[in-house]
Amino acid sequence: MTENDVLVRINKRLLELSKIPRINQEGSIAKRLKEKGFSRRDFMKWAGAMSAFMALPSSFAPSIAKAAELSDRLPVIWLHMAECTGCSESLLRSDTPTIDSLIFDYISLEYHETLMAAAGHQAERNLHDAIKKYKNRYILMVEGAIPTGATEHYLTIGAEGHTGKQIAQNACENAAAIFSIGTCSSFGGIQAAHPNPSNSKALSVITSKQVINVPGCPPSEKNIVGTLLHFILFGTLPALDVYNRPKWAYGLRIHDLCERRGHFDAGEFVQSFGDEGAKQGFCLYKVGCKGPYTFNNCSRERFNSHTSWPIQAGHGCIGCSEPDFWDTMGPFEEPMADRLYNTPFGIGSDAVSDKIGVGILALTAVGIAAHAAIAAMKKGDNDE
Repeated sequence: MTENDVLVRINKRLLELSKIPRINQEGSIAKRLKEKGFSRRDFMKWAGAMSAFMALPSSFAPSIAKAAELSDRLPVIWLHMAECTGCSESLLRSDTPTIDSLIFDYISLEYHETLMAAAGHQAERNLHDAIKKYKNRYILMVEGAIPTGATEHYLTIGAEGHTGKQIAQNACENAAAIFSIGTCSSFGGIQAAHPNPSNSKALSVITSKQVINVPGCPPSEKNIVGTLLHFILFGTLPALDVYNRPKWAYGLRIHDLCERRGHFDAGEFVQSFGDEGAKQGFCLYKVGCKGPYTFNNCSRERFNSHTSWPIQAGHGCIGCSEPDFWDTMGPFEEPMADRLYNTPFGIGSDAVSDKIGVGILALTAVGIAAHAAIAAMKKGDNDE
């Protein structure tokens, strides 16, 4: 399929969406952006950047802008399960809103426990009515892991006393698309860490429906909005890796685009926090950075309006977008090579996230540790 064929398909999809009555009757995205000091030029620059971010040609920028303007045609239901609300906080950014967060603010958010004014029976009625009214149309976003089994009642919500599992399964049944937002919903997160007293599970475990995982603790706002825009543009799920993560966001390792990668290759490592190497921005591998085993785009997109990210701030990646990271990536301030034979987690440090084997991690960790050791030795010889 050529680029032109894809654009024709997208424009047909957007035309169909434009015929659907607007759910949000209060202004438009253009008006919202203007009120917040963003010009049309700013909006189109954002659309161009988003097209690159989503690995689409620059010619797709006008279509992305149009998709954002039509984003209120698809209602969104956002559920909170066992979580800290950090994923919502990552997106909302109420102190310094970005275009991404303003677009999310503009969409028709039919249910979000943190944001809505309703409570008790009224809140439950709102959820029930939204699921019924927008059957097979709404996008479901779920934040947080889900207690199951004998401890399913650990998460009991609302005046009618439904469990989180019951609510999530009911909402999944008639959703047009389902997104697990954050590592807790995608893989269980810290709630599912050993010994997992609540028997918390990922959303995909409790439903037979296809789930797109957008992991991270928290994920960046662009990963959340980009996944939503992809569905608006194409009406289909994006290309996914073996863990059902969008490849355009999770196709490369943190290590691949890390600003400290040159120091890793040169054998220049921080030996302890605060040492001379730390002051010079050396590689954080020896103080526990899990960037070689973690698939995400943090090193490219960063956080807080692209201001910084953990590695730039001086702490290694903890692998938070990977399955079972709390159990498999720790101790967070020690190299993975220190625990080579206690790592059943099957992530390798190969170039793309869909080429993963169960036994790769230990072998890769050995290779990375050996590379680090050899590079450090060569560096020492050169210094002499």
